[in-house]
Amino acid sequence: MSTSHRTIPIQPAPAGAAPSVDGLGCHAGAEALQTAARAAGKSEVLAQYARDYPVAEGPHAQPQSMCPAFGSLRVGLRMRRTATLLSGSACCVYGLTFTSHFYGARRSVGYVPFTSETLVTGKLFEDIRDAVHEQADPSRVDTVVIINLCVPTASGVPLQLLPKEINGVRLIGIDVPGFGVPTHAEAKDVLAGARLRYAREEVQSGPVAAPRGGRSALPTVTLLGEMFPADPVIIGQMLAPMGLAAGPVVPTREWRELYAALDCAVAAAIHPFYTASVREFEAAGRPVVGSAPVGLEGTQAWLQAVGQAAGLAQSQIDAARNPALAAMRGLLSQKPVQGRITLSGYEGSELLVARLLVECGADLRYVGSACPATPWNAHDREWLQQHGVQVQMRATLEQDLAAVHEYKPQLAVGTTPVVQKAKELCIPALYFTNLISARPLMGVAGAGSLVQVVQAAIGNQQRFDDMKAFFGQTGQGDAAGVWSATPQPRPEFKAEVRRQLDKQARRRKAEEMGS
Repeated sequence: MSTSHRTIPIQPAPAGAAPSVDGLGCHAGAEALQTAARAAGKSEVLAQYARDYPVAEGPHAQPQSMCPAFGSLRVGLRMRRTATLLSGSACCVYGLTFTSHFYGARRSVGYVPFTSETLVTGKLFEDIRDAVHEQADPSRVDTVVIINLCVPTASGVPLQLLPKEINGVRLIGIDVPGFGVPTHAEAKDVLAGARLRYAREEVQSGPVAAPRGGRSALPTVTLLGEMFPADPVIIGQMLAPMGLAAGPVVPTREWRELYAALDCAVAAAIHPFYTASVREFEAAGRPVVGSAPVGLEGTQAWLQAVGQAAGLAQSQIDAARNPALAAMRGLLSQKPVQGRITLSGYEGSELLVARLLVECGADLRYVGSACPATPWNAHDREWLQQHGVQVQMRATLEQDLAAVHEYKPQLAVGTTPVVQKAKELCIPALYFTNLISARPLMGVAGAGSLVQVVQAAIGNQQRFDDMKAFFGQTGQGDAAGVWSATPQPRPEFKAEVRRQLDKQARRRKAEEMGS
C-alpha cells in the first residue's frame, strides 16, 4: 500500500518583511529583538536611546547590569501618588518586583500580562488601556506610569497612543528594553526625562502648582542624580554665600517638585548620564554644569562653574569658594588615605569618588564606570587621567577584574562580583553601592566619611591573611560546594575524562579531513 507524500516548500521571506515576535523572548538575543522592534515601529525610540546612551562596538559593548527597567521602576515607585504598571514577560516582572521590594519599595507594582495571542493580535494594547483607566483614580494618584519591557517593545506595543491624561490623571508610557537601554542607572533618566518633558509642557500651557513649601526666595541649583540625603544640604550650605540655594533633586519624589526643578538658575549634572533630563533643562533655557563639589580642586572648579552659569560676579563666587576651601584644606592636607586602590561601579558617581580618593592621598590606579562618557563628566575624566588614573567608561566586569589582577590593590571597591573575586584573592573589598554611595560625598563631611570607611577596610588585611592561613584551600576548586563528607581527589577520573575528550576531538578531525 503506497502512501502519497506532499512536500511543503520553504519559501524565503520577502525583503523587508517584519519578523514575527510570537514567542520572542530575552533568549532571542539583543540583535533579534532590536530587529523586531524596528520593524514594529520602534525605530525612532531606539535611535533616540542610541544617541542618549551610546555603547561601544564588540562582544562586551553593553556593561553587565541588572535589568535596566529596574531603574525606571525605582524612580516611579519612589514618587508620591504615582501608580506604576509593567508590561512584560512574567519572569521579568517577578524579578523586577522582587528586586524593587528588596530595595525598600512600599507600593504595589501593577502587571499587565499577555499571551502569544494577545501580543500578536494587538489585544495587549487594549488590556493596557483598560488597566490604565482602572488605575487613573484622581482620589488616589496624580500619575500613572506604564513601562514596556523587552517583548512588548519588540512587538511594537504603541504606548504613545494612550491618552495624555484620564480624569485629570497624567499618563506616561515609556519603553525600557534591555536591548535599548544599557544600564539600570540610565533607565532612571528615561522616566525622569519623560516626566520633566510632561511637566515642561504643562508649564508652557499655563499656571501650575507651587512646591509644597512654596517657591524659593533665592535662585536655585537643581541637582541631577540620586544622592545621599545629607549631600543636598551640604551643597546648599556651600551655595548660600553666593546668594543661591540648592533646589530639588531629580528624580523628584513629588510631581510639583518637577516645576520647581525646571524653575532653576542652573541645573547641576551631579550624575552625568541624565542625558534626556539635561535636554529638558536646555529646552527650558537653563544652563547645565557637570562634576560636583568633591575634594579641594573639585569644589573650587564646581562653585566657579555654577557661579558663572548663574551670571554672578567673581566677588560673589569667591565669597562661597573661600570658606568652603578653607574648611577642606586642613583635612586633605594630611593625605589621610594610604594605600593602592581600584574602583568600579554602575551608579554614575564613580569619577567623583575617584577624585576625592586621589585628593585624600590614595594611590588610585583604576576607575571603571558602567555609565558612558558625556560632556558633563569630561572634566572629571581629564583630571583623573592627568593624575595617572586609568579611566574606563562603559566598563565591563571583565575589565574591572583585569584591573584587580593587574594592579593588585590593597583595597578593591566595586560591584558584587568584583568584591567577591577580590576577597577570593585575599584582598579587602567594599561594595560600592551599599558602602560608598550610601554615605555623604560632598564637602568636608564627604571627605571625612570616605576616609573613615576606606582606611578601616585597608586595615583589615591582617584579618584576611589570618583567615586564609586558617582555611587554606577549603572550598576552592574541586572542593567547592556542599559536601556530606570530606572531598577526596580522584585524579584517575579526570584522566579518563580527558582521554575521552581527546579521542572525540581526534575523531572529529578525521571526519573533517575525510569530507
